[in-house]
Amino acid sequence: MIVVALTEIKRLRSATSHGLTNDLSAQIPMSVFWLTPQFLLLRVREAFTYIGHLDFFLRECPKGMKIMSTGLFLSTLSLGFFVSSVLVTIVHKVTGTKHPWLPDNLNQGCLYDFYWLLAILSCLNLVIYLVFAKWYVYKDRRLADEGIELEEAEVAFH
Repeated sequence: MIVVALTEIKRLRSATSHGLTNDLSAQIPMSVFWLTPQFLLLRVREAFTYIGHLDFFLRECPKGMKIMSTGLFLSTLSLGFFVSSVLVTIVHKVTGTKHPWLPDNLNQGCLYDFYWLLAILSCLNLVIYLVFAKWYVYKDRRLADEGIELEEAEVAFH
């Protein structure tokens, strides 16, 4: 999100320097290739997140719930989309009409502040994840500590 915020600041400065902040139909003289780093980072992040998320559900779900693990995976993604919509609504209401972050004309808004907020929330999420990851014990280790061996098929699945 930091890269996105910096790109938005560059875009807004370009719009302001060319006097395009009030013209909704004007094209800002900025190359589309400025978006390449943020889209590459986003796609790499999503790939690792989705693969890791699904793998976690498949590995850690009890044997009888493995079929439901894909549903759990998709449900958590849906919950994330819902929370992001709620966040946009809250930001829109809190920032109000005086200095809105997300106005109809993005050239007059502070969209970069929204991206900074997302960067802060992502860092907070990382800290929470690290705390829980340190605390969590994986199923194979937990079962080994209890003296239970995994079946051959389950070991091959991992």
